[in-house]
Amino acid sequence: MLIFNAMSRAALAPQPIQTTVLVCIGLFLLWGSPQGQAASFRPALPGYQYHFPRDHTAHPEYATEWWYYTGHLQAANGKRFGYELTFFRIGLMPSLAGRTSKWATRDIMLGHLALTDETGNQFYFVDRASRAALGLAGAETAMPHIWINGWSLRFGGHNSSAQTLRATGKSHDIEFAINLVQHPAKPLVIHGEKGVSQKSAGVGRASHYYSFTRLTTQGTVRLGDQHFAVTGQSWFDHEFGSNQLGKDQAGWDWFGVQLDDGREIMLYHMRLRSGGTDPYSSGTLVERNGKTHHLRLQDFRIEPLNTWRSPVSHASYPAHWRVTLPREGINLDIMPTIANQELATQHSTGVTYWEGSVRVTGTQGSRSLHGMGYVELTGYAGAFNSTF
Repeated sequence: MLIFNAMSRAALAPQPIQTTVLVCIGLFLLWGSPQGQAASFRPALPGYQYHFPRDHTAHPEYATEWWYYTGHLQAANGKRFGYELTFFRIGLMPSLAGRTSKWATRDIMLGHLALTDETGNQFYFVDRASRAALGLAGAETAMPHIWINGWSLRFGGHNSSAQTLRATGKSHDIEFAINLVQHPAKPLVIHGEKGVSQKSAGVGRASHYYSFTRLTTQGTVRLGDQHFAVTGQSWFDHEFGSNQLGKDQAGWDWFGVQLDDGREIMLYHMRLRSGGTDPYSSGTLVERNGKTHHLRLQDFRIEPLNTWRSPVSHASYPAHWRVTLPREGINLDIMPTIANQELATQHSTGVTYWEGSVRVTGTQGSRSLHGMGYVELTGYAGAFNSTF
């Protein structure tokens, strides 16, 4: 997953009062104090050495960070769901040195929760924002625990591979919730080259980006007064950096595909305001055994075949794609499970984007391919703020 500078975007967009208060607090802390004026976040540079489980935790020395889950779940009665749960940390300053007040905060925490009822053709989402103070929200550095107003992500630590997600929300006057436990089915994957995933031209225009591309998942989904025991597969991204994106970039199209044969593909197109594609667009092909292949822009093609127009934002999004990896002979046809999976996150980032579950079919030579995935589309509903 890729994401924008939620802080500066939120400051410019119309917001409910609770988010406006948070943004004002953040702007005061960032620009209205000597500590904020002197603050300098660390750029993502080549040579970064990952250390786990430490790197599952927060990295406050970087300006922006997120923990992102998507997945596909099935109940015993055959009902199918897709879900997304994302925690964002927006840094206001790298350190709280010299600040002793319990109100002092270094970060703003944001959250997005979405549930796609693939069987019922319905989409539910909710978003949240809170300062990382007073125990309301936070991302710990000593242990992998991220939370915001009752939503939580916990890693099992040294003796367990479990990753536990809990979140609830209300959408269309219907309450919904997920309570899921994940276990990696494959080793984690580090994207990019030399420890960085480059997003645009220039030193530091990059992030540190890794994934668990296949997690076995079990737990419960609640939708209204119905409770479903579910099993399935999920995908986890963790990404952190500072000032990644270029001013000439208009948005991006991100794909996370899980093939039934045990392989995964991550791809992203960084779209330019001129209408072209940034040459720093890239991806990763993950073999069944976990071996990875870095993909440069020339190694893959993403061709939109159709569009869907939102009845809410009136934005037109790509809604059907042909994806090819010519060197591998992989040809994929990707379709949303339902059309309307648009999120208007006015309680957090203030950004409207499309993020949804997709079905995948295709071929590799004479072999048929099948799978599932998630696609994220930004910059189609209004101006895209690339100040990261």
